[in-house]
Amino acid sequence: MDTKIVWRIVLILVVVALGVWSLYPPGEKINYGLDLSGGIHLVLEVQTDDAIKAELDDASQRLVSRAREQGLELSLGESNVSDLSFTVGVPADADTAALRDLADNWVPGYKASPGVGTWTFQLPPNMDRTVRDMAVRSSLETIWNRVDQFGVAEPVIQRQGLESPRILVQLPGVDDPARVKDLISSTAFLEFQEVVAGPAPDRQSLLAGIGGILPSDSEILPGDREGLDGEILGVDYYLLKKAAIISGQELRTARRSQDEYGQPVVNFSTQPHAADKFGQYTGSHIGTRMAIVLDERVISAPTIESRIPGDGRITGNFTIEDAEDLALKLRAGALPATIVYLEERTVGPSLGRDSVVRGVRAAVAGLLVVMLFMLIYYQLSGLNANVALVLNIIILLGAMAYFGATLTLPGIAGVILTIGMAVDANVLIFERIREELRVGKTVRAAIDTGFSRAFGTILDANLTTLIAALFLFNFGTGPVKGFAVTLSIGILASVFTAVFVSRTIYMLVLAGRERVESLSI
Repeated sequence: MDTKIVWRIVLILVVVALGVWSLYPPGEKINYGLDLSGGIHLVLEVQTDDAIKAELDDASQRLVSRAREQGLELSLGESNVSDLSFTVGVPADADTAALRDLADNWVPGYKASPGVGTWTFQLPPNMDRTVRDMAVRSSLETIWNRVDQFGVAEPVIQRQGLESPRILVQLPGVDDPARVKDLISSTAFLEFQEVVAGPAPDRQSLLAGIGGILPSDSEILPGDREGLDGEILGVDYYLLKKAAIISGQELRTARRSQDEYGQPVVNFSTQPHAADKFGQYTGSHIGTRMAIVLDERVISAPTIESRIPGDGRITGNFTIEDAEDLALKLRAGALPATIVYLEERTVGPSLGRDSVVRGVRAAVAGLLVVMLFMLIYYQLSGLNANVALVLNIIILLGAMAYFGATLTLPGIAGVILTIGMAVDANVLIFERIREELRVGKTVRAAIDTGFSRAFGTILDANLTTLIAALFLFNFGTGPVKGFAVTLSIGILASVFTAVFVSRTIYMLVLAGRERVESLSI
């Protein structure tokens, strides 16, 4: 046998063997999407106004703090999201030139507008778009981290549109929507803050103790009042310093544990620079209270009994699941803005199984009809096309299993479409061969010419389809991406089987025969 044919056969066998190896067993190697395995479909919207307000609040607090260090007493005003500005109270005898220099250094780009008793600072041009975009990007990354640690296989988490605040989340195989929604949307912004006064049963009691006026550097936050058995009895209020001792962003790790009584707690350790800061504060404030604040709610306000070097414990009325979720959120980081749910769908596994059964039936029925047509219309050459078609399906599924692609219902449609496109290339080749035979060429010459002349058309048709599939993958959502992936792999496999495998089969049949009078086509 010709060495060229041997190498072709070896290559085909290797490719098919790799496909079977990566596919087996198919029940474990093929990942099913949300529409096939069941799960949760969510559409979220990031409240980017929160990020704008946080930017304005941070800028105003930074300006007031730095001004105080320079001996200039400013007071915090209001942040206005609608016109992208914040105000600060300025004394009548303030050095305006020094204030402008201070603003240029610490809130660069902001447009300062002096007024009577207050100055207004406008957000720099186009900075609002940057802040909103970064809020969505940060939210996307944080959600990815949380879902990844939650252990969901093959999740779909992506932004809907280039500048949209919406995020699509699809979690196959998840059957606890309430827990997942809380895990995703909880801001999880942790701060350790100094307790000035409290707990008190209401806000008025706290304000009465400080003359009825809330200082600009303080805030009042609620927290649960717990009984001896951990039962929630009501709400207490705490007067806290706004400036955090440390925040959740300075944690190195957090994990669920239990205290000496077997109750769930969250142990944490801080980053080195935060450990020094935390140790200095707790060492100099022994006997005072320190509040642990999560999402603007006091979850614990213990008394500092000794210096804490950097490792600590968060206690509360936690269940094991609550403690595990809190530790996960702290490890994944805080969301930069509030998340709201616009759409929620839960797909049951029974519906998924029904989709799989119907999809497989459709694929098998389409495959059989196409194979039957090829046998009837092209006779033994149709058998050649059918062999190439079966190998095409094996290579397609094997490649999907190897790359970890997720099979969705549109993906099954892509498999069915691939079946049709695979034989389309064979039809082009066979029709070219028929034309060459009709003009009197020999069988060998007709086959050679048919393959060579059809190749350009096959390449052009499949290349344009592949380009369209790449655009679908790049800009489409989860199900559309599943279709694009299946279609792309199928196109590459069909070109290989129709051009290379079919040609090899013809070469193998004609090998060793000096003269071939006719071809069954």
